[in-house]
Amino acid sequence: MIPFADRALVAAVMDRIIPADGWPSFSGDGGMADLDAKAGDQHARFWEKTLTPGFGALDAECRTRFATSFVALAEAAQDALIEDLATGRVDTAWPTPPDAFIALLTRLAAEGHYGRLGATSWRMVGFDSAPKRDAGGDASHVTPAATSFGDIQGDYDVLVIGAGAGGGVAAMIAAEAGARVLLVDRGENLSFAQIRRDHLANHRLSAYGQSLGPEFDGNPRAVLDASGGERTIRHPHQAGWSNNAMAVGGGTRVYQGMAWRFLPQDFRLASLYGVPDGSSLADWPIAYADLAPFYDEAEWTLGVAGEGASHRVQGSRARDYPMPPPPMNTEAQVLSRAARALGWSTGAVPLLINTEPYGGRGRCVQCGECVGFPCPSDAKNGSFNTVIPRAIATGRCQLVPRCRALRITTDGPGQVTGAELLDVTTGARTRVRAGQVVVAAGAVETARLLLLSACDAHPNGLGNHSDQVGRHLQGHPYVGAFGLFDDPMIDMAGPGVRIGTCDFNHGAAGVIGGGVLHNEVIKLPMLHWLWALPPDAPRRGLAGKAAMRDLYRRTSHVHGPIQEIPHGDLRVTLASGVVDALGQPVARFEGALHPESVKAQAAHRERAVEWLTAAGATRVWRTNLATGMTAGQHQAGTCRMGADPATSVTDPWGRVHGHRNLWVMDGSVHVTNGGFNPVLNIYALAFRNARAMAGVSIAPGAAV
Repeated sequence: MIPFADRALVAAVMDRIIPADGWPSFSGDGGMADLDAKAGDQHARFWEKTLTPGFGALDAECRTRFATSFVALAEAAQDALIEDLATGRVDTAWPTPPDAFIALLTRLAAEGHYGRLGATSWRMVGFDSAPKRDAGGDASHVTPAATSFGDIQGDYDVLVIGAGAGGGVAAMIAAEAGARVLLVDRGENLSFAQIRRDHLANHRLSAYGQSLGPEFDGNPRAVLDASGGERTIRHPHQAGWSNNAMAVGGGTRVYQGMAWRFLPQDFRLASLYGVPDGSSLADWPIAYADLAPFYDEAEWTLGVAGEGASHRVQGSRARDYPMPPPPMNTEAQVLSRAARALGWSTGAVPLLINTEPYGGRGRCVQCGECVGFPCPSDAKNGSFNTVIPRAIATGRCQLVPRCRALRITTDGPGQVTGAELLDVTTGARTRVRAGQVVVAAGAVETARLLLLSACDAHPNGLGNHSDQVGRHLQGHPYVGAFGLFDDPMIDMAGPGVRIGTCDFNHGAAGVIGGGVLHNEVIKLPMLHWLWALPPDAPRRGLAGKAAMRDLYRRTSHVHGPIQEIPHGDLRVTLASGVVDALGQPVARFEGALHPESVKAQAAHRERAVEWLTAAGATRVWRTNLATGMTAGQHQAGTCRMGADPATSVTDPWGRVHGHRNLWVMDGSVHVTNGGFNPVLNIYALAFRNARAMAGVSIAPGAAV
């Protein structure tokens, strides 16, 4: 229950922020019950610091001005008082800033009204999360068969740490090559039903947590501030923690699944553009041609839907995608016509989503909830329902969830022998020996694990002889614009994203690299309230409610990532004063974006404005430019590959320099991170490098 005695006052104020207008008010649609449910947990600090003193001050303010309670005032007077408070105009002393109090109330009212599952407001704005078609095949959900920590044996041919995109592929390749494999992940092996469907706690909008691990408490991270002090970020869902999702399958459980190949130019940026001052921009030690066969293998093994010939700017392909793209929607049709008028080329956005039954699973049912959520028809293709089940089916791969690698173990001369593992549930520990060790824990935790594994022979951490582990951290700044149209643009047939252009990945004047531009997935109503309303749109009262109702389906969003320019001072190190629940130093972030990355964002944003304007938008507004670290779900670069051990952590096959049996198979090895979602690159590199590790022919599909 809310810790404020005058519930009528709270309800009356919230009902002026979200009033009735033919659709229910905040309290009329169950908002007070939502406040009650969150009061002792998610909202506890709000009530203690802002809400309880604020409501008390509001009551005193109202009685001083009007000699009566807020509840007794006419609605017009109530609205006027709220507006006065929102602008800081008060007649009494306030223990909390009145504008901050109203701003918090407004956000909480919006969360309870637009972010609550099944809220009436969803129908009001036109959001529809229901399937729009059947699965066309088996819609049962794959949960990989796992074993317990107690079943771990002492010796394995291959130990894979991290069961995400790269780790899943590595386990499958090794097991199918005849190796005995132990695949561990610190996260849980969740079924579809166990991943909560919460519009306020997911990996797209993480206001009150996330649907995948790690644990809420006991896993802080740190940021080095400008003065050299460490600022602690306590919970994984908080801004700056940069959670990449920890569970069997990793981020592939809930990702959007864009499956872009990097372009040939992306592998030689330094040769094409030169090396900007203060950057560590470098060419890859491999070329597009080296990876092309493995892109193909990844697309067909996991299942990608797209149009191979539709994009003017792309690398060569041996064959088309295995599935066609989703059907065009209104937004894509309008944007396609505009692009043609501008002379731009466009095509479907390739997706790791079944658009027809594939791999023994059904197709996308076109629901309205994709990014941040598991797929209701299991049509989203990730490691958890493709390569990991194949690995386990060999009878030679053992999957153990809730199993964390504490350190990679070494012998006296410093050669890798295996790892020390922890049962996250019980705290039990064991050591395993392995002929090969693959680290695929994501760019942040992979770097942290190598640094935590220091020994006498490698006092600065494994692979860190040249102080390169953790450096060159990259992610993806996303920029673009919103456009308002006279007619509805959003059809509600998921996933929503349908069209993109690669014309601006390279060649823009004064910009190094660039990126793809595409339309956006269907927005959750609360995300629209947070991100997509025009900057001057009302957010309270009848006008605020009308803005959501009138603009939700008429607002188009065009955006995309840009190629981040790496530099060595943007990095992951070990915190000096912040530890996790086990007493281990946590990952600490240092640095900010290179100025060239900010410049590229500004140019990219203007192309989005140009596209929406040409499409007929009656109003266009821009997203903000990022200047700080962006290494969240697309984290990369902390263990870059290269031929020279002085400037890289791994060789061109992902093997750590100086170690015959230690490999990195995630985005950590990326020299640059492309102007695209990088997951297909991670899959393809894992197919290539795991085959090298397994000792089989480098040609995909070769006989073992």
